[in-house]
Amino acid sequence: MKKLTVIAFVLFIGLTSSIAQVSVSPGFRGGLNLSTLTNIDDNRTKTDFYIGGLVNIKFNKYFSLQPEITYSRQGDKGREYFGNGYNYRYVNYELNYLTLGAVAKFNIGGQGFHLLGGPSFDFKISDNYINSSPESFDLAIVGGVGYTLRNGLTFEARLKQGLVDIYGYDGVEYDDNGYRYNDLILNQVFQIGISYTFKVK
Repeated sequence: MKKLTVIAFVLFIGLTSSIAQVSVSPGFRGGLNLSTLTNIDDNRTKTDFYIGGLVNIKFNKYFSLQPEITYSRQGDKGREYFGNGYNYRYVNYELNYLTLGAVAKFNIGGQGFHLLGGPSFDFKISDNYINSSPESFDLAIVGGVGYTLRNGLTFEARLKQGLVDIYGYDGVEYDDNGYRYNDLILNQVFQIGISYTFKVK
């Protein structure tokens, strides 16, 4: 009985210490989007921006969880044909999302440099497609690196890879001769940006 009491007491002290280390810091984030769509011939990268808010929940000096809400302007530059059908120009195809994400941040050696990764749930709020209607939802996975200064300013680079075909294909399909004719068209975004968190007393 005494052993169980001692074990319970040690576990209680450990849990209390862990909770005492948790800090919550709200903030904002923003930066540059370099976006494209996979498996489209002759398209180009579109340059735009993202902006949003975050809450950094720091459990200890090595690990934190960061829920985020972001407005992200994505899409790509695609060919628009005119005249005799041989002339074309590149235009911006817009896919604009409200994204809800949660990234886990792992601080190397408990210092400012960190690795991050997590899911992003993207809800389309607008697009400029005329002859088609892209899917209204995308699930993406995010990975990246960053560095946080002691004043709360963070510099980050992320790769965001969409997992849902924007035209609703279930997967790669084949015709009767075994030729592939539907490649998945996925969002792909490289992000470079900054964030800033406020200390809450």
